[in-house]
Amino acid sequence: MATGDTLFVGECGRTDLPGGNPAELYDSLQHRLLTLDDALVVLPGHDYGTTPTSSIGRERKENYTLQPRTLEQFLQFMRE
Repeated sequence: MATGDTLFVGECGRTDLPGGNPAELYDSLQHRLLTLDDALVVLPGHDYGTTPTSSIGRERKENYTLQPRTLEQFLQFMRE
């Protein structure tokens, strides 16, 4: 699955650029991507991670940006 600029290997997209919306990013990560099967291959829009691809399961376990958070906690996390 192509995740574009939403989910990278070990990271997530930025929201500090024009048009960025951390609440929409949270929704995409938590309510769309993390509902997918763990075996699904992640094809990010940029190769910033340790490998060019990953899986939803690996990102769920290893990606610090995907730690369980409420929307309010995620918004604070993105501001830091």
